[in-house]
Amino acid sequence: MDLDLNYDVIIIGSGAGGGTLARHLAPSGKRILLLERGGWFKREIENWSPEAVFVENRYISPDTWYDKEGNSFQPQAHYFVGGATKMYGAALYRLRKEDFGELKHYDGISPAWPISYEEMEPYYTQAEKMYYVHGERGIDPTEPPASAPYPYPPVSHEPRIRQLYDNLKNAGYHPFPAPCAIMLDEQNPPTSRCIRCQTCDGFPCLVQAKADAEMVGVRPALEHSNVTLLTNAKAVKLNTDTSGKTVNEVVVEIKGKNEIFKGSIVVVSCGAANSANLLLISANDKHPNGLANGSDQVGRHYMFHNSQAVLAISKEPNLTYFQKTLALNDFYFGMKGFDYPMGNIQMVGKSLGPMYKGEKPIETALMPMMLLDGISRHAVDFWLSTEDLPDPNNRITVGKQGKITLTYTPNNQVPKQKLYEKLKSMLNHLGMHPDYLIPRNLYLKTNIPIAGVAHQAGTCRFGKDPRNSVLDVDCKAHELDNLYVVDTSFFPSIGAVNPSLTVTANALRVGDHLLKRLK
Repeated sequence: MDLDLNYDVIIIGSGAGGGTLARHLAPSGKRILLLERGGWFKREIENWSPEAVFVENRYISPDTWYDKEGNSFQPQAHYFVGGATKMYGAALYRLRKEDFGELKHYDGISPAWPISYEEMEPYYTQAEKMYYVHGERGIDPTEPPASAPYPYPPVSHEPRIRQLYDNLKNAGYHPFPAPCAIMLDEQNPPTSRCIRCQTCDGFPCLVQAKADAEMVGVRPALEHSNVTLLTNAKAVKLNTDTSGKTVNEVVVEIKGKNEIFKGSIVVVSCGAANSANLLLISANDKHPNGLANGSDQVGRHYMFHNSQAVLAISKEPNLTYFQKTLALNDFYFGMKGFDYPMGNIQMVGKSLGPMYKGEKPIETALMPMMLLDGISRHAVDFWLSTEDLPDPNNRITVGKQGKITLTYTPNNQVPKQKLYEKLKSMLNHLGMHPDYLIPRNLYLKTNIPIAGVAHQAGTCRFGKDPRNSVLDVDCKAHELDNLYVVDTSFFPSIGAVNPSLTVTANALRVGDHLLKRLK
């Protein structure tokens, strides 16, 4: 290959962590190599097709993992420039201030982070600006302090969701505009990139108006001549020098052949499962259990939220196109009669008939599409998210030939059920049929819950004590001088809101540390 093989920084993965970090470091002039195992996301009319996306699984990347019983499954992973953000719902929430401290849950303790909310706050503000986040402060009762207003006004509610918003307020609740990362200008529709379509949440954006890591991170980074992107380039091993203290080679598979690149600093951002996998398969005589794994914590504490997608059947048609504009945190820390955290309720993208075929292929096999379209016409769709707790036995392990096994046992299920029951009890106030709250599995085609990996986190937790963490507070491996991890792997707990904004904010925080180091 006609490539320079030596760089100041090598970033492995171009998603929320890696793509954001690449943009932040790009103006430094340092020579940066960004590696992406997938290619550019193809722009095609199928981007907007529910059949292609949800029934044919057109954009799910081929991969096979195994559960604790040894059964194979296909994770709902997306390997493209921009990573998982190409298909995300662009809901960018801050963790609550309390999430950074120790919290007592029904099933145990959510541990404190080694940094405070106040330390992360300025980076949340930067990330919201970078990712075009629309929102409004001062309405959500659990909202943490912020040093600036949202950079863009909240996305307006369409009539049915405005009615839902008003009904919730009249019932004494505190709905608030969901923080949306979209390139929308409602005051100037002719020039707005976003057109408020029905195919945003769970779809790729054909008009490139979703603020994902490709559009916001990678593309601006590539405007700098010192940044090089290699696509279809999978990192397969990290080698260290003879001391075992420094990663001196990144082995990359390109077109079936291995190439070796060298970087003064190496940053891993492959997603929580694949980052752990890369460290584990890079074991050597100095690191017999895998890189940075002297604490035996790499791969452990896998989390991905106790989430439920449900649809309520509205008494009147729901003709909403862009539905993901409303959220509710009234029960985030519990409710009267239940003193443990329950979690977040938010809208998800409007369900469409073909989605049900993809989610429940057996149950819907004999149902005519006209019936499914009729259900979707009256559906109002919610996403309920409850924190799952870090458990060292919930973990990623790697077997022969890189076989990934995800061992996971659910926990904290009672608050999850309480949140569902609370929503159901509210339906009479919301203009819904109280007997028709139907469980949905928005992102999962199979019956294996762990296949939904959109919110995976926790496998390389950061902390101050090398005995029970993998990374230090700057997300550098305790045991290596130049190895960092900036995806959701670093989370010691996951909270109950979408993790993407915390990943991007942390990438900016680590980026500032690296800029000082690179001087």
